[in-house]
Amino acid sequence: MGTITIMLILIIALTSAFAFKQKDIMAQLQFNAYQIVHRHQYYRMLTHAFIHANWEHLIVNMIVLFSFGTLVERYFQMYFGTIGTTYYLILFFGSVIFSSLLSLYKQRNNPYYNAIGASGAVSAILFTAIFFDPWSNIYFFGILPIPGILFGGLYLYYSYYMSAKKSDNIGHDAHFLGAVFGFFFPVILQPSLFMDFIKVLFSGGTGQ
Repeated sequence: MGTITIMLILIIALTSAFAFKQKDIMAQLQFNAYQIVHRHQYYRMLTHAFIHANWEHLIVNMIVLFSFGTLVERYFQMYFGTIGTTYYLILFFGSVIFSSLLSLYKQRNNPYYNAIGASGAVSAILFTAIFFDPWSNIYFFGILPIPGILFGGLYLYYSYYMSAKKSDNIGHDAHFLGAVFGFFFPVILQPSLFMDFIKVLFSGGTGQ
């Protein structure tokens, strides 16, 4: 289980490690809205997810991706059968693009704005896992257990607040949009799943 997630982690880790040493590769792959809009370098909408700022940034994202990606793979196989793998890849790559759209619009005339990392896709996969089992605990900083649905609400609020505040260089817009995409993606695939989510949410049960 989790084969696709492990493959994605290996590709991202190898690409990021290579880019750490080759700054010209980092510059070519990173998200830059100006280059995308004005020079039509559309590939950057995807490639920025495969490079990271440093080892800490990479390791944190990959731990979260492994923890929840393998889980979501199992959910997709359970609910969608053999096409579940394809849907999982659409979730990953679709969230990379969708989570970047607001930054693409906001920064389209700013040649100095750059962004890197798979955080938008990681947020999406995390929220897909929350959708399927909203009461399962998420361990904040690996220690404090918080029900997924509560963690998700706090995460969205924090991302929105920090995006509006603009006090750091973290892509909070991507975190927020990725989370929204991940939560609603299963509903797009199979609308009846939303009623299953509501039942689990109000019963305090499990989606497994």
